[in-house]
Amino acid sequence: MIAAEGKIIIIPVVVFALATTGFSVYSDINGNGLKAINIILWMFVMFCLYFFRDPVRIPQGNTNQMVSPADGKIVQILDIEDLDIGKATQISIFLSVFNVHCQRVPLKSRVLSSVYNPGKFLAAFNHKASMDNEQSAIIFEAISGDQYKVKQIAGLIARRILNYMAPEMEVEKGQRLGFIRFGSRVDIIVPSNFKINVSLGDIVKGNLSILGEFK
Repeated sequence: MIAAEGKIIIIPVVVFALATTGFSVYSDINGNGLKAINIILWMFVMFCLYFFRDPVRIPQGNTNQMVSPADGKIVQILDIEDLDIGKATQISIFLSVFNVHCQRVPLKSRVLSSVYNPGKFLAAFNHKASMDNEQSAIIFEAISGDQYKVKQIAGLIARRILNYMAPEMEVEKGQRLGFIRFGSRVDIIVPSNFKINVSLGDIVKGNLSILGEFK
């Protein structure tokens, strides 16, 4: 399946690619240049179809087990002091352009707050991105009463964060949280009573990989 977030990009490019295909076939004017542009456009269409794929996945685990909100690689597990969560652990997932870029709600929860913060566009694998980059931070309260935070962070190429969470929303595990276009980072900040089930360097998949659970 193709994510709805990609159609606004894919449809115009396909139309333009079809137009250049027609011109390159039926026009002798600058034909070689048109053919080169046409090839590049179709290559971009194929890339977008791959990038904006949106596989259907049933969330795994029991009620207290948190699924990964994103596909990617665990690049940091760090003990921090968070202004909202308190003593916490930050689990950072780096999403390359080859990962699925839809984010999912990791646990059945209530949205307490959703805040957008403008910032820089450092490479998403740079750990300074967690603090300095443009980002959207959502605080959730799980049905256990535990609070946790998910941060969607823009990267060097990613310049568009889509966040579908709003305060007081009751959300289900696996529900669409948002989307980040082209290479990014997702941080999950959990309190000290959260038992982590992943390690640095692990490859995780949204809705399928278990990050851990509240004790």
